[in-house]
Amino acid sequence: MFIQTEETPNPATLKFLPGRDVLGRGTADFPEAAMAARSPLAQRLFEVEGVTRVFLGSDFVTVTKDGGHDWYLLKPSILGVIMEHFTAGRPVLLEEHTDDNAIAEDDDEVVAQIKELLDTRVRPAVAQDGGDITFHGFDQGIVYLTMKGACAGCPSSTATLKAGIENMLRHYIPEVVEVRQIR
Repeated sequence: MFIQTEETPNPATLKFLPGRDVLGRGTADFPEAAMAARSPLAQRLFEVEGVTRVFLGSDFVTVTKDGGHDWYLLKPSILGVIMEHFTAGRPVLLEEHTDDNAIAEDDDEVVAQIKELLDTRVRPAVAQDGGDITFHGFDQGIVYLTMKGACAGCPSSTATLKAGIENMLRHYIPEVVEVRQIR
């Protein structure tokens, strides 16, 4: 098994590509070790000293480190955990996960349009950087989103949110006046 790595715009986060499906569909974000109980892979990664966040994507794993550790020391341990996990055939998640951005039957037309644009235009671009965006709501012209994975805490995430996502949504959906991040 050969695992590739890619840098992300967030210097504290590295993207690992195992060359196979990780989740296949959707994402799972573990901002701390205590939240990783449903993922044996995330639990193992948190055992590596210096790992502070694990994000699982369709075909990648994004790992965030603390400021006191260097990638050249952490990377071999993380690669070993990922390789051993997939080689042993262990599950990535112990339970099914749902896609927070899926269009629901009770979504109104504007919310469905927002989710469609996020799913087709924004999420693929953000996934290339090792992250994801979750839709939380639309109220009085304001779209509420959460940045995940490499995008959480990235120095350029505010610019991405305001200049990129907000402008695009406002262009296609006149009812959108602002985008705000929920942390």
